[in-house]
Amino acid sequence: MEALESLCESCLQAGASDLFLREGATPFIRLGDQLVGIETEATTEELFNYLWSVCGAKPEASDHDASFVTRSGLRFRVNLHRQLGVRGAVLRNIKTNIPSMEELGLPVALLQKWFSRPSGLILVTGSTGTGKSTTMAAGLEWLNQTTTRHIITIEDPVEYLFQENLCRFTQREVGADTPTFAEGLRRALRQSPDIILLGEIRDAVSASTALQAAETGHLVLASLHSSSAAEAVERLHRIFSPEEREDASALLAAQLVGVFTQQLLPGLNKKLFLVGEHFENQAATRQWIRKGGGTELVDFMQNSQSPENRSMTTSLVQSYRDGNVSHEAALAAAPVVDEFRRASMGISSQALQSGQSHS
Repeated sequence: MEALESLCESCLQAGASDLFLREGATPFIRLGDQLVGIETEATTEELFNYLWSVCGAKPEASDHDASFVTRSGLRFRVNLHRQLGVRGAVLRNIKTNIPSMEELGLPVALLQKWFSRPSGLILVTGSTGTGKSTTMAAGLEWLNQTTTRHIITIEDPVEYLFQENLCRFTQREVGADTPTFAEGLRRALRQSPDIILLGEIRDAVSASTALQAAETGHLVLASLHSSSAAEAVERLHRIFSPEEREDASALLAAQLVGVFTQQLLPGLNKKLFLVGEHFENQAATRQWIRKGGGTELVDFMQNSQSPENRSMTTSLVQSYRDGNVSHEAALAAAPVVDEFRRASMGISSQALQSGQSHS
């Protein structure tokens, strides 16, 4: 349909990440953290009938996820929904131009070391819309340019299409190519993979299969919804039943490479700025991971002098001091406000504890 094709083209030309449609209303797009209206006519019933049909949604469907490819080859992941009885849709562009880790502002040396591991589990975490998929894609694209691997991705839906260079990619979409994350991951083990990207760990079955894949000599990358690296460990600990927890947590402690948690903040240059925290699993952290101990991990990241370990507070303070984000934005994103205020004034937690112990 010409109207929908035109809207998708306009979205791409504007550099937008998302296209928002509502029946009978003017469309708008997301540019960075801003929502901008498109100067065009309101969307019609005909457009939504076509979109519902081409996405394979039943006419009475109230929620449906799918993919959509324009005649010119643009790919979008689509969420169809209803609100107050009116049909709506959000289309996100599936990109083939993958930014580098340097462009994203990631800790390049650390992540390249992790992505070079022959096996283990790497977790990339954060809340919805913080760029987890982009971070994982950047890492895989670095591998695609530097080494020969068979990489299998299992996503819902596929967010980036890789152009094969040195690596060979098998990209599978949940629903279209495999019924579930867990089933796709289980089947992937029979497809001679070197690296498996799991779009999201959602349940104990996918978590257990990911850990087993790591244990049998594969590098597994997975995303998880969590606001901190310590919370990610706690979530994985709790995802298993009490009967499974001890064995699963021991396997996690043995196979985890590291956790990288990210946020996107409004930068002073009007663009989104990535801030992250991370820890690399080592002898000191394995005992806490086995117990699901988040508090010890927080203290470890906060007090570690190693570049492999960095707390969100430390990253926020550095980003503020470097002039990348405002004090207000950093403060709003801080896990503990008082801790950020002290750190931004140059007062460390260790100094504070030392002062208290001598008072």
